[in-house]
Amino acid sequence: MFQKMDDVTLLRKLTPPTSKVRMILDTDTFNEIDDQFAIVYALFSQEKLQVEAIYAAPFLNNRSTSPLDGMEKSYEEILRILKRINMSHDNFVYKGSNTFLNNVNEPLQSEAANDLVKRAMETPDDELLYVVAIGAITNIASAILIEPKIIEKIVVVWLGGHALHWPNTSEFNLQQDVVSAQTVLNCGVPLVLIPCMGVTSHLHTTLSEMKQFVKGKGEIGDFLTMRFEEYHDNHYAYSKVIWDLAAIAYLVNHHFIPTQIIHSPVLTDQRTYSVDASRHFIRYAYHVDRDAIFRDFFTKLEK
Repeated sequence: MFQKMDDVTLLRKLTPPTSKVRMILDTDTFNEIDDQFAIVYALFSQEKLQVEAIYAAPFLNNRSTSPLDGMEKSYEEILRILKRINMSHDNFVYKGSNTFLNNVNEPLQSEAANDLVKRAMETPDDELLYVVAIGAITNIASAILIEPKIIEKIVVVWLGGHALHWPNTSEFNLQQDVVSAQTVLNCGVPLVLIPCMGVTSHLHTTLSEMKQFVKGKGEIGDFLTMRFEEYHDNHYAYSKVIWDLAAIAYLVNHHFIPTQIIHSPVLTDQRTYSVDASRHFIRYAYHVDRDAIFRDFFTKLEK
């Protein structure tokens, strides 16, 4: 189904960007509170990122009644964020899949998947479209299955799974849609994999930092502080990880997120990783510079 990309081309596309890039953001925004921070960070990093669209991703947990409900709530949360920074959502925010992928022979049609196919196929051969996914990777996998040729046009940056040394990779973004995760890891698309536990789990902050560096920084700063404070009912000696900032930080300044080239891991149905040194290369994040990332985020809010 998928055309194998030669190693030279693949490694060239996996070179960390140093200039401004075009990007799409795919997010299950209402699932938690870190997606909200990531959206603001991306939109406030215009010196490095040209955000062309935001896609709402499905999710299912105690904040939704179904993947469809999760996607719809994420869509509404994206609109709330844009309203607070006076940005229009017209031709910018797209609804994603109503459910998760069950069969690679039946990709899920959605506004988001079809928009990605269109944008990717219109991308000139000498450019790349970065697709940053910070939720279940359903929309991206479906777009690849709808039109496999987009693999040649995009680089996927996905925050999903746990570190390779972790006992398992039963992480929320990955375990919701294992078939989509397997599709992205298997298809040969240029992929930057940013794990959660063991890597981005260092990205903690506290209500004290929120009140000092985020609250009062415009309507959006107050909104983010409110979301942070209401997420937990006792902030005594409590910190919250804001994982999703890492995926944006990689494109803003790749020195914030050290990476290395590895062979794409094999994702088993039991949500563990296996190794196969004959597989294609991906770029893998193994650390985050927590202070540099939050410093950059706080500075952009201040401005």
